[in-house]
Amino acid sequence: MFVKSIVSALALTLGMAGVAAAQQAAPNRIQQFQAWGAYSYKSGNSTVCYVLSVPTAKQPASVDHGDNFFIVSQRPGQNISYEPQAMMGYTVKENSKINVVIDNKTFVMFTKDKAGWVENAAQEPALVAAMKTGHSMTVNATSRKGTGTSYSYSLSGISAALKQIETCK
Repeated sequence: MFVKSIVSALALTLGMAGVAAAQQAAPNRIQQFQAWGAYSYKSGNSTVCYVLSVPTAKQPASVDHGDNFFIVSQRPGQNISYEPQAMMGYTVKENSKINVVIDNKTFVMFTKDKAGWVENAAQEPALVAAMKTGHSMTVNATSRKGTGTSYSYSLSGISAALKQIETCK
């Protein structure tokens, strides 16, 4: 299941990066750090690096959640450093928010289609810092159908995975 989810995540990530990137190079898994994997791929003349994890628990258990991921990407060629993103396995409710809760601190993400990004970009470093020092992370979203969902993620290995992509070039 974990491997299937990672393969789906890689395909989604390539989809986000565009067809040109997909034609140039498939993502390369650099290393797995407990719950978080470090990956890279070529996009034009630059390299995109990211860390990715899948939920350890999904609620409610009675619905099909699809494949869900949490990604933190680094794109030096585009001056993007440690951009967190929630990728849902379904279309989220229009104009809704995704809440990322780390040890009782909430970060709000705006949504588009099946993804969410930190609403206030200035909060991205704080979210990443909270992930590095936190004990638990929960992602809460609402599907287009109005179903409230919740995903638990392990933060084990996030610091080592982020350190691995620190020098992405």
